[in-house]
Amino acid sequence: MQTIAPVALVALKGARDLSMEVNHALVTRRKDYLTEAMPEKISPGFLREDFHVPVNTFRFSSGEGKAVIERTIRGHDLYILCDVTNYSITYKMRGAYNHMRPDDHYQDLKRVILAASGKARRINVIMPYLYEGRQHRRNARESLDCAHMLIELDQLGVDNFITFDAHDDRVANATPTSGFENVPTTYQVLETMVRSYPEMRFLHDEMMMISPDEGAIYRAMYYASVLGIPMGTFYKRRDYTVVKNGRNPIIAHEFLGGSLDGRDVIIVDDMISSGESMLDIAKTLKARKAKRIFCVATFGLFTDGLSPFDKAYEEGTIDGVFCTNLIYRTPELLASPWYRDVSVSRFLALIIDALNHNASLSSLLDPTTKIRKLLRAIGNDRFQD
Repeated sequence: MQTIAPVALVALKGARDLSMEVNHALVTRRKDYLTEAMPEKISPGFLREDFHVPVNTFRFSSGEGKAVIERTIRGHDLYILCDVTNYSITYKMRGAYNHMRPDDHYQDLKRVILAASGKARRINVIMPYLYEGRQHRRNARESLDCAHMLIELDQLGVDNFITFDAHDDRVANATPTSGFENVPTTYQVLETMVRSYPEMRFLHDEMMMISPDEGAIYRAMYYASVLGIPMGTFYKRRDYTVVKNGRNPIIAHEFLGGSLDGRDVIIVDDMISSGESMLDIAKTLKARKAKRIFCVATFGLFTDGLSPFDKAYEEGTIDGVFCTNLIYRTPELLASPWYRDVSVSRFLALIIDALNHNASLSSLLDPTTKIRKLLRAIGNDRFQD
Protein backbone atom coordinates (compact mmCIF):
# COMPACT_ATOMS: atom_id res chain seq x y z
CA MET A 1 0.00 0.00 0.00
CA GLN A 2 1.35 3.41 -0.97
CA THR A 3 1.79 6.19 1.55
CA ILE A 4 -0.16 9.39 1.07
CA ALA A 5 2.95 11.58 1.54
CA PRO A 6 6.40 11.49 3.17
CA VAL A 7 6.29 11.44 6.97
CA ALA A 8 7.55 14.48 8.88
CA LEU A 9 7.81 14.33 12.66
CA VAL A 10 7.77 17.55 14.64
CA ALA A 11 8.64 17.20 18.32
CA LEU A 12 7.73 20.13 20.49
CA LYS A 13 10.18 20.77 23.32
CA GLY A 14 8.28 18.73 25.87
CA ALA A 15 8.02 15.61 23.69
CA ARG A 16 11.53 15.26 22.28
CA ASP A 17 12.51 12.12 24.20
CA LEU A 18 9.31 10.33 23.23
CA SER A 19 9.64 11.46 19.63
CA MET A 20 13.20 10.08 19.40
CA GLU A 21 11.94 6.66 20.51
CA VAL A 22 9.01 6.80 18.08
CA ASN A 23 11.33 7.78 15.22
CA HIS A 24 13.65 4.85 15.98
CA ALA A 25 10.69 2.44 16.04
CA LEU A 26 9.29 3.83 12.77
CA VAL A 27 12.66 3.57 11.00
CA THR A 28 13.07 -0.02 12.25
CA ARG A 29 9.58 -0.99 11.10
CA ARG A 30 10.10 0.38 7.61
CA LYS A 31 13.50 -1.26 7.25
CA ASP A 32 11.95 -4.59 8.25
CA TYR A 33 9.12 -4.04 5.79
CA LEU A 34 11.51 -3.43 2.91
CA THR A 35 13.55 -6.49 3.89
CA GLU A 36 10.53 -8.82 4.13
CA ALA A 37 8.15 -7.55 1.45
CA MET A 38 10.56 -6.16 -1.17
CA PRO A 39 7.87 -4.03 -2.88
CA GLU A 40 8.24 -3.18 -6.56
CA LYS A 41 7.54 0.48 -5.94
CA ILE A 42 8.62 2.56 -2.96
CA SER A 43 7.07 5.92 -2.24
CA PRO A 44 9.46 8.89 -2.11
CA GLY A 45 10.59 9.53 1.46
CA PHE A 46 9.29 6.15 2.63
CA LEU A 47 12.48 5.43 4.57
CA ARG A 48 14.76 7.95 6.20
CA GLU A 49 17.20 7.63 9.06
CA ASP A 50 15.46 10.53 10.77
CA PHE A 51 11.91 11.62 10.04
CA HIS A 52 12.23 14.72 12.22
CA VAL A 53 11.87 18.22 10.88
CA PRO A 54 13.64 20.77 13.12
CA VAL A 55 11.35 23.39 14.64
CA ASN A 56 12.35 26.30 16.82
CA THR A 57 9.76 27.53 19.32
CA PHE A 58 11.33 30.32 21.31
CA ARG A 59 10.28 33.10 23.60
CA PHE A 60 11.14 36.78 23.49
CA SER A 61 12.18 38.42 26.76
CA SER A 62 8.64 39.82 27.04
CA GLY A 63 7.23 36.28 27.17
CA GLU A 64 5.78 36.37 23.65
CA GLY A 65 6.60 33.43 21.42
CA LYS A 66 7.30 32.43 17.86
CA ALA A 67 7.58 29.16 15.89
CA VAL A 68 9.91 28.64 12.93
CA ILE A 69 9.98 25.41 10.88
CA GLU A 70 13.58 25.13 9.72
CA ARG A 71 13.18 22.72 6.80
CA THR A 72 10.64 22.30 4.03
CA ILE A 73 7.48 20.39 4.86
CA ARG A 74 5.68 21.06 1.60
CA GLY A 75 3.68 18.01 0.61
CA HIS A 76 4.55 16.13 3.80
CA ASP A 77 2.30 14.19 6.17
CA LEU A 78 3.05 16.14 9.35
CA TYR A 79 2.84 14.58 12.84
CA ILE A 80 3.26 17.05 15.71
CA LEU A 81 3.99 15.49 19.11
CA CYS A 82 3.06 17.61 22.12
CA ASP A 83 3.42 16.80 25.84
CA VAL A 84 1.52 19.50 27.70
CA THR A 85 2.57 18.10 31.09
CA ASN A 86 6.33 18.60 30.76
CA TYR A 87 7.13 21.21 33.38
CA SER A 88 10.91 20.58 33.16
CA ILE A 89 11.13 22.90 30.11
CA THR A 90 11.89 26.49 31.06
CA TYR A 91 12.07 29.87 29.34
CA LYS A 92 13.36 33.24 30.44
CA MET A 93 11.00 36.17 30.82
CA ARG A 94 12.06 39.58 32.15
CA GLY A 95 15.18 38.03 33.65
CA ALA A 96 13.42 35.19 35.48
CA TYR A 97 13.12 31.54 34.48
CA ASN A 98 9.62 30.12 34.17
CA HIS A 99 8.55 26.50 33.92
CA MET A 100 6.34 25.80 30.93
CA ARG A 101 2.72 25.19 31.86
CA PRO A 102 0.17 23.24 29.82
CA ASP A 103 -1.06 26.59 28.42
CA ASP A 104 2.47 27.41 27.20
CA HIS A 105 2.84 24.05 25.44
CA TYR A 106 -0.56 24.46 23.82
CA GLN A 107 0.31 27.92 22.51
CA ASP A 108 3.51 26.50 20.98
CA LEU A 109 1.45 23.78 19.31
CA LYS A 110 -0.83 26.37 17.69
CA ARG A 111 2.18 28.37 16.52
CA VAL A 112 3.67 25.33 14.78
CA ILE A 113 0.32 24.54 13.13
CA LEU A 114 0.10 28.13 11.87
CA ALA A 115 3.65 27.92 10.53
CA ALA A 116 2.77 24.70 8.67
CA SER A 117 -0.61 25.78 7.32
CA GLY A 118 -0.88 25.77 3.54
CA LYS A 119 2.38 23.83 3.16
CA ALA A 120 1.97 20.38 4.68
CA ARG A 121 -0.16 17.82 2.84
CA ARG A 122 -1.86 16.89 6.10
CA ILE A 123 -1.51 17.99 9.74
CA ASN A 124 -1.87 15.43 12.52
CA VAL A 125 -1.56 16.22 16.22
CA ILE A 126 -0.44 13.59 18.72
CA MET A 127 -1.20 14.83 22.23
CA PRO A 128 -0.98 11.80 24.57
CA TYR A 129 -2.25 13.67 27.63
CA LEU A 130 -5.39 15.50 26.51
CA TYR A 131 -5.03 19.20 27.28
CA GLU A 132 -7.61 20.21 29.91
CA GLY A 133 -9.10 16.72 29.57
CA ARG A 134 -10.47 16.83 33.10
CA GLN A 135 -12.45 19.95 32.22
CA HIS A 136 -14.59 18.08 29.70
CA ARG A 137 -18.07 18.91 30.96
CA ARG A 138 -19.82 21.88 32.47
CA ASN A 139 -21.20 22.06 35.98
CA ALA A 140 -22.79 25.44 36.64
CA ARG A 141 -20.67 28.41 35.49
CA GLU A 142 -17.52 26.64 34.29
CA SER A 143 -15.36 26.83 31.21
CA LEU A 144 -15.32 23.97 28.69
CA ASP A 145 -11.60 24.19 27.95
CA CYS A 146 -11.05 20.79 26.34
CA ALA A 147 -13.96 21.06 23.94
CA HIS A 148 -12.89 24.56 22.94
CA MET A 149 -9.34 23.31 22.30
CA LEU A 150 -10.61 20.64 19.89
CA ILE A 151 -12.78 23.17 18.08
CA GLU A 152 -9.85 25.55 17.80
CA LEU A 153 -7.51 22.90 16.37
CA ASP A 154 -10.18 21.81 13.90
CA GLN A 155 -10.53 25.41 12.72
CA LEU A 156 -6.73 25.64 12.34
CA GLY A 157 -6.85 22.77 9.84
CA VAL A 158 -5.80 19.75 11.91
CA ASP A 159 -6.89 16.58 10.09
CA ASN A 160 -6.34 13.95 12.78
CA PHE A 161 -6.06 14.24 16.54
CA ILE A 162 -4.61 11.30 18.49
CA THR A 163 -4.72 11.07 22.27
CA PHE A 164 -4.43 8.27 24.82
CA ASP A 165 -6.86 7.19 27.53
CA ALA A 166 -8.82 10.43 27.57
CA HIS A 167 -10.53 11.18 30.87
CA ASP A 168 -13.83 11.13 28.95
CA ASP A 169 -13.60 10.60 25.18
CA ARG A 170 -17.13 11.94 24.67
CA VAL A 171 -15.46 15.33 24.46
CA ALA A 172 -14.81 14.37 20.81
CA ASN A 173 -18.46 15.26 20.18
CA ALA A 174 -17.33 18.89 20.16
CA THR A 175 -15.90 18.30 16.66
CA PRO A 176 -17.97 15.45 15.18
CA THR A 177 -16.64 15.83 11.63
CA SER A 178 -12.92 15.75 12.47
CA GLY A 179 -10.65 12.78 13.10
CA PHE A 180 -10.33 11.97 16.80
CA GLU A 181 -8.71 8.77 18.07
CA ASN A 182 -8.63 7.84 21.75
CA VAL A 183 -6.05 5.08 22.08
CA PRO A 184 -6.02 2.56 24.97
CA THR A 185 -2.78 1.30 26.49
CA THR A 186 -4.28 -1.86 28.02
CA TYR A 187 -2.10 -4.37 26.19
CA GLN A 188 1.15 -2.48 26.77
CA VAL A 189 0.39 -2.29 30.51
CA LEU A 190 -0.41 -6.01 30.82
CA GLU A 191 2.65 -6.99 28.80
CA THR A 192 4.87 -4.94 31.11
CA MET A 193 3.22 -6.45 34.18
CA VAL A 194 3.87 -9.97 32.94
CA ARG A 195 7.46 -9.10 32.09
CA SER A 196 8.03 -7.46 35.49
CA TYR A 197 6.32 -10.22 37.49
CA PRO A 198 6.69 -13.50 35.53
CA GLU A 199 4.86 -15.42 38.26
CA MET A 200 1.74 -13.24 37.91
CA ARG A 201 -1.39 -15.12 36.92
CA PHE A 202 -4.69 -13.45 36.11
CA LEU A 203 -6.94 -16.06 37.74
CA HIS A 204 -10.54 -15.55 38.83
CA ASP A 205 -9.96 -16.74 42.39
CA GLU A 206 -6.62 -14.99 42.88
CA MET A 207 -7.00 -11.46 41.51
CA MET A 208 -9.47 -8.57 41.38
CA MET A 209 -9.62 -5.45 39.25
CA ILE A 210 -10.43 -2.25 41.15
CA SER A 211 -11.99 0.94 39.83
CA PRO A 212 -11.01 3.85 42.12
CA ASP A 213 -14.20 5.80 41.35
CA GLU A 214 -17.29 5.94 39.16
CA GLY A 215 -15.43 7.58 36.28
CA ALA A 216 -13.00 4.67 35.85
CA ILE A 217 -15.59 1.89 35.90
CA TYR A 218 -15.67 1.27 32.13
CA ARG A 219 -11.88 1.05 31.99
CA ALA A 220 -11.81 -1.43 34.89
CA MET A 221 -14.72 -3.39 33.37
CA TYR A 222 -12.74 -3.94 30.18
CA TYR A 223 -9.67 -5.16 32.08
CA ALA A 224 -11.81 -7.47 34.26
CA SER A 225 -13.77 -8.85 31.28
CA VAL A 226 -10.81 -9.59 29.06
CA LEU A 227 -8.84 -11.14 31.93
CA GLY A 228 -11.78 -13.08 33.32
CA ILE A 229 -11.41 -11.77 36.88
CA PRO A 230 -13.93 -10.08 39.22
CA MET A 231 -14.16 -6.34 39.67
CA GLY A 232 -14.73 -4.09 42.64
CA THR A 233 -15.25 -0.35 42.71
CA PHE A 234 -15.09 2.60 45.04
CA TYR A 235 -17.37 5.57 45.07
CA LYS A 236 -16.45 8.93 46.52
CA ARG A 237 -18.68 10.03 49.39
CA ARG A 238 -18.63 13.82 49.26
CA ASP A 239 -19.75 16.67 51.49
CA TYR A 240 -22.23 18.47 49.25
CA THR A 241 -22.66 21.28 51.77
CA VAL A 242 -19.11 22.54 51.11
CA VAL A 243 -17.37 23.72 47.94
CA LYS A 244 -13.57 23.74 47.97
CA ASN A 245 -11.52 24.67 44.88
CA GLY A 246 -14.67 24.37 42.80
CA ARG A 247 -15.52 20.86 44.05
CA ASN A 248 -17.31 19.16 46.91
CA PRO A 249 -14.59 17.63 49.14
CA ILE A 250 -14.29 13.84 49.48
CA ILE A 251 -15.22 12.52 52.93
CA ALA A 252 -14.46 8.83 52.33
CA HIS A 253 -13.93 6.17 49.65
CA GLU A 254 -16.62 3.49 49.98
CA PHE A 255 -15.93 0.01 48.55
CA LEU A 256 -18.42 -2.09 46.59
CA GLY A 257 -17.23 -5.61 45.82
CA GLY A 258 -16.55 -9.14 47.03
CA SER A 259 -13.95 -10.55 49.39
CA LEU A 260 -10.35 -9.44 48.86
CA ASP A 261 -8.82 -11.90 51.29
CA GLY A 262 -5.57 -13.22 49.79
CA ARG A 263 -6.16 -11.71 46.33
CA ASP A 264 -3.76 -9.62 44.28
CA VAL A 265 -5.50 -6.43 43.17
CA ILE A 266 -4.92 -3.95 40.36
CA ILE A 267 -6.19 -0.39 40.80
CA VAL A 268 -6.58 1.12 37.33
CA ASP A 269 -7.21 4.75 36.36
CA ASP A 270 -6.34 7.11 33.53
CA MET A 271 -3.93 9.19 35.63
CA ILE A 272 -2.22 9.54 38.97
CA SER A 273 -2.36 13.23 39.86
CA SER A 274 -1.24 13.72 43.45
CA GLY A 275 -1.89 10.04 44.15
CA GLU A 276 -3.64 10.79 47.43
CA SER A 277 -6.90 9.04 46.47
CA MET A 278 -5.12 6.01 45.02
CA LEU A 279 -3.01 5.55 48.15
CA ASP A 280 -6.08 5.95 50.38
CA ILE A 281 -7.78 3.23 48.38
CA ALA A 282 -4.69 1.01 48.61
CA LYS A 283 -4.73 1.35 52.42
CA THR A 284 -8.41 0.39 52.48
CA LEU A 285 -7.74 -2.65 50.29
CA LYS A 286 -4.84 -3.70 52.48
CA ALA A 287 -7.06 -3.44 55.54
CA ARG A 288 -9.45 -5.81 53.75
CA LYS A 289 -6.59 -8.36 53.51
CA ALA A 290 -5.61 -7.84 49.87
CA LYS A 291 -2.33 -9.61 49.08
CA ARG A 292 -0.35 -7.55 46.55
CA ILE A 293 -1.54 -4.16 45.32
CA PHE A 294 -0.55 -2.78 41.92
CA CYS A 295 -1.44 0.72 40.75
CA VAL A 296 -1.90 1.28 37.00
CA ALA A 297 -2.33 4.61 35.23
CA THR A 298 -1.55 5.78 31.73
CA PHE A 299 -0.20 9.09 33.04
CA GLY A 300 1.84 9.43 36.21
CA LEU A 301 1.90 13.11 37.17
CA PHE A 302 2.85 12.77 40.86
CA THR A 303 2.11 16.44 41.47
CA ASP A 304 2.80 16.17 45.21
CA GLY A 305 6.13 14.43 44.73
CA LEU A 306 7.21 10.82 45.21
CA SER A 307 7.58 10.64 48.99
CA PRO A 308 3.98 9.43 49.66
CA PHE A 309 4.58 6.51 47.28
CA ASP A 310 8.04 5.83 48.72
CA LYS A 311 6.44 5.57 52.15
CA ALA A 312 3.57 3.39 50.93
CA TYR A 313 6.04 1.03 49.26
CA GLU A 314 8.26 0.82 52.34
CA GLU A 315 5.21 0.07 54.52
CA GLY A 316 4.05 -2.66 52.13
CA THR A 317 0.86 -0.85 51.13
CA ILE A 318 1.70 -0.97 47.41
CA ASP A 319 3.90 -3.39 45.47
CA GLY A 320 4.27 -1.60 42.15
CA VAL A 321 3.12 1.35 40.05
CA PHE A 322 2.83 1.12 36.25
CA CYS A 323 2.68 4.28 34.10
CA THR A 324 3.55 4.91 30.47
CA ASN A 325 6.38 6.84 28.81
CA LEU A 326 3.87 9.04 26.95
CA ILE A 327 4.61 12.02 29.20
CA TYR A 328 7.62 13.42 31.01
CA ARG A 329 8.90 11.36 33.93
CA THR A 330 11.56 12.66 36.30
CA PRO A 331 14.85 10.75 36.71
CA GLU A 332 13.88 10.22 40.36
CA LEU A 333 10.63 8.53 39.33
CA LEU A 334 12.37 6.26 36.83
CA ALA A 335 14.85 5.22 39.53
CA SER A 336 12.19 4.44 42.14
CA PRO A 337 12.10 0.73 43.11
CA TRP A 338 8.29 0.64 42.98
CA TYR A 339 7.95 2.21 39.53
CA ARG A 340 7.65 0.31 36.23
CA ASP A 341 7.81 2.25 32.97
CA VAL A 342 5.44 1.08 30.23
CA SER A 343 6.81 1.86 26.76
CA VAL A 344 4.22 2.83 24.15
CA SER A 345 6.75 4.17 21.61
CA ARG A 346 6.59 1.25 19.19
CA PHE A 347 2.80 1.21 19.32
CA LEU A 348 2.70 4.92 18.54
CA ALA A 349 5.05 4.34 15.58
CA LEU A 350 2.64 1.69 14.26
CA ILE A 351 -0.23 4.17 14.51
CA ILE A 352 1.73 6.78 12.56
CA ASP A 353 2.68 4.20 9.92
CA ALA A 354 -0.95 3.10 9.52
CA LEU A 355 -2.23 6.67 9.24
CA ASN A 356 0.49 7.49 6.73
CA HIS A 357 -0.74 4.57 4.59
CA ASN A 358 -4.32 5.78 5.08
CA ALA A 359 -5.08 2.35 6.52
CA SER A 360 -7.75 1.37 9.02
CA LEU A 361 -6.81 1.69 12.70
CA SER A 362 -9.58 -0.55 14.02
CA SER A 363 -7.58 -3.76 14.47
CA LEU A 364 -4.54 -1.84 15.69
CA LEU A 365 -6.45 0.03 18.39
CA ASP A 366 -8.42 -2.99 19.65
CA PRO A 367 -6.14 -4.74 22.17
CA THR A 368 -8.36 -7.79 22.77
CA THR A 369 -6.68 -10.15 20.29
CA LYS A 370 -3.19 -9.22 21.49
CA ILE A 371 -4.21 -9.68 25.14
CA ARG A 372 -5.64 -13.13 24.37
CA LYS A 373 -2.36 -14.07 22.70
CA LEU A 374 -0.42 -12.81 25.73
CA LEU A 375 -2.60 -14.85 28.10
CA ARG A 376 -2.12 -17.97 26.00
CA ALA A 377 1.64 -17.44 26.11
CA ILE A 378 1.58 -17.59 29.92
CA GLY A 379 -0.96 -20.42 29.98
CA ASN A 380 -3.63 -18.21 31.44
CA ASP A 381 -6.35 -17.91 28.79
CA ARG A 382 -9.74 -18.96 30.15
CA PHE A 383 -11.12 -18.82 26.58
CA GLN A 384 -8.79 -21.48 25.19
CA ASP A 385 -10.37 -23.73 22.58
